[in-house]
Amino acid sequence: MVRAVDRDARNRGILSSIIENYIKTHCAVSSEEICQHFDCSSATVRNIMCELEDRGYLTHLHTSGGRLPTDKGYRYYVDMLLSQMELFKEERERITREYNRQLNRLEDILEKTSEVLSTFTRCAGIVAYSNMNNKIYYNGASFMIEHPELKNIDNIRSILRLLEEKKMLLEIINRDLKKKLNVYIGGELPCQDISGCSLVVSTYDIEERPSGRIAVLGPRSMNYGQVIPTIEYVSLLLGKALENL
Repeated sequence: MVRAVDRDARNRGILSSIIENYIKTHCAVSSEEICQHFDCSSATVRNIMCELEDRGYLTHLHTSGGRLPTDKGYRYYVDMLLSQMELFKEERERITREYNRQLNRLEDILEKTSEVLSTFTRCAGIVAYSNMNNKIYYNGASFMIEHPELKNIDNIRSILRLLEEKKMLLEIINRDLKKKLNVYIGGELPCQDISGCSLVVSTYDIEERPSGRIAVLGPRSMNYGQVIPTIEYVSLLLGKALENL
């Protein structure tokens, strides 16, 4: 029984390592790269990678190439690590400083929030305020179109169309309103045109009442460990900033 548990833990560790490696490099990951971090041979890692691929967590582009994560792999990774994701103290302080600036207009605060989200996540930062006919502010589209995973003219057109038209974007970010945080990965998004992206959505509250939503739109290989705690912290600061208007 102990050996089975250890094997499961090792497999989870290898899957996490593959995903984190891919997020950093955007290149298919080989068994040789992964076995350096585990007490097992390259052949053992290859077997585990094949097993993870059979179970739908990984895929490959070429027969002799390395592996890359699937939507299912990213979903498992996010769900497994969600409670462990947090910002470093220095990052929280940097974000807080942005909200300590003199911003006295609602529009300025919402615009600043979309800018902060995009700057700290290197993705598109989106802010919707429900009392302004669902007006949307966004920044960081350039981060999206420069990303290696999305460097395709059709992908770029679909992303920019979604950001500009806004109606579909509002419908997506306003789904599942009962949940404080939602993470939609690839094909989980109800919009086939951006199925190569992921969207992280958080609700912000004013005086403990939900007042709007902020979101980060990025590639499926976004740095979830950075994006998720950033959007959670920004939603908290945004609510406080709006309470002080």
